[in-house]
Amino acid sequence: MNVAWPGGRKFAFTFCDDTDFATLDNVKPVYDLLDDLGWRTTKLVWVFRNGDAGTSPGDTCEDPRYLDWLRLLQQKGFEIGLHNVSPATASREEIAQGLDRFEELFGAPPRLHCNHLMCLDNLYWGEDRLTGWRRRLYNRYTRGSRRGISQGHIEGSPYFWGDLIRQRITYVRNFTFDDLNTLRRCPAMPYHDPTKPYVNFWFAATTASSPRHFKQIFSTAKIDRLVEEGGLCIAYTHFGARFFHDNRIDDYFKKTVEYIAARDPWVAPVSDVLDFLRRGEDPKARSLSPLGRQRLELRWMLGRFGKKVGI
Repeated sequence: MNVAWPGGRKFAFTFCDDTDFATLDNVKPVYDLLDDLGWRTTKLVWVFRNGDAGTSPGDTCEDPRYLDWLRLLQQKGFEIGLHNVSPATASREEIAQGLDRFEELFGAPPRLHCNHLMCLDNLYWGEDRLTGWRRRLYNRYTRGSRRGISQGHIEGSPYFWGDLIRQRITYVRNFTFDDLNTLRRCPAMPYHDPTKPYVNFWFAATTASSPRHFKQIFSTAKIDRLVEEGGLCIAYTHFGARFFHDNRIDDYFKKTVEYIAARDPWVAPVSDVLDFLRRGEDPKARSLSPLGRQRLELRWMLGRFGKKVGI
C-alpha cells in the first residue's frame, strides 16, 4: 500500500501506550524522551477505580499528580485515549459517568478506546472478535476460555454501552500483529465492520508490550524495511512495564527510538494517523467486506496460535 505521508516523509510511526502498570514515576521519563524527540503519540488512561478496585496496578485520573501530568501531555499535543473507564468491570451507569468525567477533565470525549483484559464491559472481545468458522476454531484452540467475556456490545446486559461508544468514540483497537509494518497486516484500517456495528472504525497495532517483546519485534533491519516499504507502525506498548527501571530508560528501547527518529518518520497521535488514512473518504468506503474480514481474522489467528492468545 503506497501512502504519501505528510511532509514528504517516507514512513509513519506512533505509539499507543496501554496504561496497565503505569504510574507517574515509571512512565514520565519515557514521555520525556518522546517529547525531546518531538514526537506526539497516544497515552491511554483509566478514569477511576470502581468499587471492585480491579487487579491491575497503575494510576488513574483520580490521582491529582498523575492527572496534572496527563493534562500537560495533552497540552503538548499528546492524545489521551481510553482503556475502559476503570481497570475493573464497570456497569453502564459507571461507564456513562466515566465518559462524562473524561470530557470534564480533558475538554472532549476520547477519540480512541482499547479494551482492557477481562473486563465484562469490553466490546467484541474474546470469541466475539471473530466470526464464522474462525470463531469455532478459536474456541477449540482456547478451550472455550474466551467465551462470554465481553458484554459491552450486548443489549440488555448491565455492561452494555455500544450506543455510547458509537456516539462518542471514533476508533477502537482490535487485532495486533508481530509485523513491524502494521499497515501491511491490516491495509483496510481504519475500517468499519458491519458485523460489529457499535464500533465506528477499527484499527490494528503491532505488539510491543514489554521491553523483551519490543526487542523481539524491533531491529534495525526491520526498521529499515519499514522505511523502504513506506509503511506505518502503530506500536502497542505498556510503558509502565519496566521500559523505565533502575532509574533509567531501557537501553535497547532508547537506542531504537533514536534510530527510528534518525530515519525521519511522520509521527502523530494514533487518531490523527487514522484520520489521515481516511481523509476525504465516504465512511462507507471503509466498510470491511466478508472476504476482507475472513482474511484479516485468519491472518490474526495464524499469528496468535502457539502464542499468548487474547491481546
